[in-house]
Amino acid sequence: MIKFENEELMNISIQQLMIPGDKVAHVQIGNNLEHALLVLTKTGYTAIPVLDPSFALHGLIGMNLIMDNIFGLERIEFEKLEAMKVEDVMDTNIPRLFLDDTLEVGLDLLVNHPFVCVQNSEKIFEGIFTRRAILKRLQKGT
Repeated sequence: MIKFENEELMNISIQQLMIPGDKVAHVQIGNNLEHALLVLTKTGYTAIPVLDPSFALHGLIGMNLIMDNIFGLERIEFEKLEAMKVEDVMDTNIPRLFLDDTLEVGLDLLVNHPFVCVQNSEKIFEGIFTRRAILKRLQKGT
């Protein structure tokens, strides 16, 4: 667990540093892989959240997961992009933060992930907590 000596920094909440969900690119359960690939390509991200129609967080879909599923033995099987759904290949085993988690919990997760999804107690997606956001805050001096 990361410990801080700076009391001001310790009191910063995840909610203060996260990017709100309405500003985060995402796909929905039921979207095909072609749609997910288009969103990933247009945004330049390597992974994005997968939500259901009520905005509950189900996992992440990334470029590597899509590519792994369309590579055949002798060729790239592009026809699978339209046929396969996001939920068929998404990663459901992802770290998650809650709005009331401490900064230390968030930082521990960011060690191994460029961003972590934040959800509320009903598992509704609230946004993402990124390495970039915390580094910018540290650079500013809180």
